[in-house]
Amino acid sequence: MSGMPVKQADVLRLHAQQDLRLETCEAAAPGLGQVRIAMERGGICGSDLHYFAHGGVGQIRVREPIILGHEAAGRIEAVGQGVDALTPGTLVAVNPSRPCGHCRFCRSGMERHCTDMHFMGSAMHLPHEQGLYRSYLTVDAAQCFAFPEGITAGEAACSEPLAVCLHAVSRVPAGVDKLNVLVTGCGPIGCLTIAAAKAAGAAHIVATDLNAEALEVARKMGADVTIDLKARPNGVSEEGPYDVAFECSAASQAVISAIEALEPCGVLVEVGVAGVMELPVGRMVAREIAYIGTHRFDSEFADAVNAIGSRKIDVRPIITGTYPMNEADAAFALALDKSKSCKVHIALNETDEKQA
Repeated sequence: MSGMPVKQADVLRLHAQQDLRLETCEAAAPGLGQVRIAMERGGICGSDLHYFAHGGVGQIRVREPIILGHEAAGRIEAVGQGVDALTPGTLVAVNPSRPCGHCRFCRSGMERHCTDMHFMGSAMHLPHEQGLYRSYLTVDAAQCFAFPEGITAGEAACSEPLAVCLHAVSRVPAGVDKLNVLVTGCGPIGCLTIAAAKAAGAAHIVATDLNAEALEVARKMGADVTIDLKARPNGVSEEGPYDVAFECSAASQAVISAIEALEPCGVLVEVGVAGVMELPVGRMVAREIAYIGTHRFDSEFADAVNAIGSRKIDVRPIITGTYPMNEADAAFALALDKSKSCKVHIALNETDEKQA
């Protein structure tokens, strides 16, 4: 294994706001417990869009060049010593989370709240954690989750956002089985939350958005009723009440509408990442509404891989299109236009099958 050559990898590195460059770096030979992956698909996430368009996410700013991407999949190209479960040619999704393993949260099974989390493609720390938009990647085998034959790299690359949504659904204390569910905002996370709630047994799902194209995807992902809020501004209350609401838009009016449409003792899970907003606290207290946050995922990454691998959850309807690395600017432009796109992918290796 020590004689394996270093690979030259193409990477997409952001240098500053709207300054995304196709460059190269080395992908080392895999060491003990590592694999090298010929990457195939990388999804563009909301945080990638913020880094690209605004130079940061909230208070987190890009302070040095960073390889973006944390939703990606590819095929094992080489394995290091001690790796037996993965073999060359196997399609895998890469879990971008690298918790420390020894803080109080890691020890209690809540690695998502690790006090020293290193999340690939994040500018939170300095030096930044380099991401997954690479043609070749050397990484610990423990971060790789295998898929059966017949699943495309595009589907596999949806594992990370689906894991986020599976965790969000798990935050409802009594579950969503046989309940009426509202999902506000039908971007990629909203649509995958619909699918996750459906898979968890939700009886009836209502989805809302301002975009007719997004609502069409929501229907394909399992929404029973969709509401175009431009045409039906009172549609949320008209279709309610609901037992559970998943707020995926991060819009204050959506939060308020959801709270008002919930049954007493209803649950609102805030999935969208918003800034400071006003809430009708008096109404929430009087009606005993539970307002619950949700953050990333833990074991749900493996659950997402299993759901996609079995097609219990079919993620293909959310994939709008795929662009080669040398057209990354066009891919980001499309991803920024929510009237035309849901999930946009980048083809990370020119030798892959170029499947959508």
